[in-house]
Amino acid sequence: MCAAPILHLEPAPALVAGVHDCAWLTPDGELERLSHKEAGRRLSRGAPAYVLHAPATAARIGAKAPSRCYDLLELFAFVAPAQFCVPTPRGLAEALHLPVPGGLEDQAILLPKAAQRLLRHLIATGDRDPAAKRTALAMARGGWIWAPSVLSALGADPEEAGLRAPVSGLDVWKDLPEWQEDAPPPPPGDLAVEPAEARSRLADLLGEGAEARPSQSDYASAVSAIFQPRRDEGAPSIVLAEAGTGVGKTLGYIAPASLWAERNEGPVWLSTYTRNLQHQIDGELNRLFPDPKVKEKRVVVRKGRENYLCLLNLEETARTVAASPGEAVPLGLMARWTAATRDGDMTGGDFPAWLIDLTGGRRLSSLTDRRGECVYTACAHYSRCFIERGVRRSRRADLVVANHALVMVQAARGALDLGGRTTRLVFDEGHHVFDAADSAFSAHLSGQETAELRRWLRGAEGTGRGRARGLKARCEDLLGDETNREHLERVLRAAAGLPGEGWHGRLSDGRPSGPLEAFLAQVRRAVYARSSESDGPFGLEVEVSDPGPEILETALAVRDLFRDMAASAKGLLDGMASRLSDEAEELETAEKTRIEQICRSLQHRVVDYAQAAASMADSLGQATPEQFVEWFDVARADGRDLDVGMRRHWIDPSFPFAETVLINSHGALVTSATLTDGSGDAEADWKSAERRSGTDFLPAPPVRARVPSPFDYPAHTRVFIVTDVNKNDGGQVAAAYRALFRAAGGGGLGLFTAISRLRGVYNRIAEDLEADGIDLLAQHVDALNLPTLIDMFRADPHSCLLGTDAIRDGVDVPGDSLRLIVFDRVPWPRPTILHKARRKHFGGKEYDDALTRLKLKQAFGRLIRRGDDRGIFVLLDSRMPSRLLGAFPEGVAVERIGLKDAVEKTRDFLNAGAENG
Repeated sequence: MCAAPILHLEPAPALVAGVHDCAWLTPDGELERLSHKEAGRRLSRGAPAYVLHAPATAARIGAKAPSRCYDLLELFAFVAPAQFCVPTPRGLAEALHLPVPGGLEDQAILLPKAAQRLLRHLIATGDRDPAAKRTALAMARGGWIWAPSVLSALGADPEEAGLRAPVSGLDVWKDLPEWQEDAPPPPPGDLAVEPAEARSRLADLLGEGAEARPSQSDYASAVSAIFQPRRDEGAPSIVLAEAGTGVGKTLGYIAPASLWAERNEGPVWLSTYTRNLQHQIDGELNRLFPDPKVKEKRVVVRKGRENYLCLLNLEETARTVAASPGEAVPLGLMARWTAATRDGDMTGGDFPAWLIDLTGGRRLSSLTDRRGECVYTACAHYSRCFIERGVRRSRRADLVVANHALVMVQAARGALDLGGRTTRLVFDEGHHVFDAADSAFSAHLSGQETAELRRWLRGAEGTGRGRARGLKARCEDLLGDETNREHLERVLRAAAGLPGEGWHGRLSDGRPSGPLEAFLAQVRRAVYARSSESDGPFGLEVEVSDPGPEILETALAVRDLFRDMAASAKGLLDGMASRLSDEAEELETAEKTRIEQICRSLQHRVVDYAQAAASMADSLGQATPEQFVEWFDVARADGRDLDVGMRRHWIDPSFPFAETVLINSHGALVTSATLTDGSGDAEADWKSAERRSGTDFLPAPPVRARVPSPFDYPAHTRVFIVTDVNKNDGGQVAAAYRALFRAAGGGGLGLFTAISRLRGVYNRIAEDLEADGIDLLAQHVDALNLPTLIDMFRADPHSCLLGTDAIRDGVDVPGDSLRLIVFDRVPWPRPTILHKARRKHFGGKEYDDALTRLKLKQAFGRLIRRGDDRGIFVLLDSRMPSRLLGAFPEGVAVERIGLKDAVEKTRDFLNAGAENG
């Protein structure tokens, strides 16, 4: 049943919401201005309207998200899957090559025009995309409001929807290409890359006629030292390289890394801290491999398994559509993306961040393997799996673009093959190596951790939830003899003592079940009893000293439980592993692969964790091992308990990083624009950088390299410390942000050290700024995830963004869109128990100062990303100590002035730059 494609668009109103009011376009073309309340009333009672990002629109007008509306982002995600679009009227217009709208009225007029443009594109391309029709029919069965228009554009009869099986149209996994196993690659060579060769390769990457950048060439030459042959076992060549913003360090290290990989037929892992930089590096590699097909073979982006779509999860979720037809719409959008994606990465790359808001973050998280339930070769989709494809590609790739967390975890589990095929590592954003190691090598004996372990071992008990299979279901057919079955049963019996479903409520009600819940209940009681801020909205923590008889008694039961679990799991692991040698001739390749994967999972998920948990429980009542710091805590958000437990961190996590990662490599580069903190003592700064990167624990000192930024910071930047704003007065702080953002005309990033202050400032100034044509975006206020907010901020030079201090590393906005940074106060470290221990270990007040200078230095570094950028850095804290001013580049004017002068100088400086530009 086919028909000629036609453009069919239902007449409907269009709504665009501002901070103060809304623009409403009637189906007859009349424009109205409505209050938020009236717009909410019309949305809830009237006909469906055209909107852009329904959840964010509803949140802005203070209404419940409408159950039915024509969301342009849904249509865009269907018509142009895996393509980028800033989720604003301006961004949509640019993506569709339509005139960019001005005010709210123009934006409302745009929406139906954009719908027409998208449907016309579907008419033109639908015959080349047969899967589009099948998926649209599946979504029609779920009541998708766009279905009649989309099916008409595709020349389909809507009645076909009722003739197909529920999962039909969502089963895009059938069309994905399969990968095949190859013979193991040979070990890499060890031919050196000389400094002159690194310079030559860099010149080739830049191409003829490129601007001469001597500092970049010097940097490439310096970092080539890690690509020399290692002279002694356990003594890698390490380079610490600080490269100022604008040096071009990414291409600087890609040059020698790519040359070494080609010459030696081995991979170089390029590791970053943020996903944003991962994808920037991937983009830079287009210079090296302009042919996408060649690049696909030579470069791979790797993240943890939990970042990728699991096809088995998608299939089993799709089968719920018969019982829950409403799921067909979000799953249809996911099916469209799945068919188009490059690598299945759901946390970056070609996955639109706003799709999380439209389809539901919790729903999407169920489509990834966050719980480690993969059945590997027993999965029907194993040969099409995005994760397994990436693993195999990385074995043969020249360059693997990874992140610090993955590198450290893989190294700790022996899955990185350090010293084998992987011998060279680059850690970009090297100032975060310490933080990444802190996370990777810590241990948490908490409700969430242990409840997750129980679920992994025993499955979703009694809930009947699809793939929530326990360890028995995943490995029963591989156990072999009766001894292994006995070990498995003992592991599962021990797991019954871990927190089960509903543990939160039982702890709050004082009726814990099992030894772990009994322990956690006593910990929670102690934290609330001892904390001086138990009535506040944020997390609580207390030291483990003098835990009391109740905690000690329950801790002994916890210790015994985990000791039993570790012993039984080790017995099962050894028994299954022995099958690989004892039955080598009888086992199929797929069975061997599954046994190997289950053994690895048993080791790190059960044996290692159980041993650490038993050690923690046993240490209570005794002195904490000197290399660790331990504490009890209750994690909270908005006054609600999220987790409770005991935590153990290394005081110096750079030690396990050095012992696990660095010492097993042949060469490693740790690089950043902010390795040193600028104390004024160059030698002390380098010593601090070496200590935080773990090189103190290696037999030979690292090579130090510093390449200054080519940017003229004294001419292009100013720093103002405002002396007459009371940082504790919300009204004064809000007034300062309002005045400074107005003076800059947008392009302002406001950083806060507390979410409550951020929200307070937003509520006071958003409406006033909108009246001036400045759109104010805000983390923790807008119903948008942070990557989407940053995309919107980057795309509109007249917008401003409020966020927490932590986002300073995630914002990379070159050009005019970021020309002002305002910090609400000096970002001192939070006085936690962990920080107290590290402060004592690393030098007291000087440690606090170093961390604070690094934060200021990193934030300032966001301002100037290109040679012609100009920017102002403002701190609304008169008590900024002079000893912290080393965070700013030498020669930059730092003025302590009143707000009035700061506003005038901001306006004059930025206007002068605009005129000169």
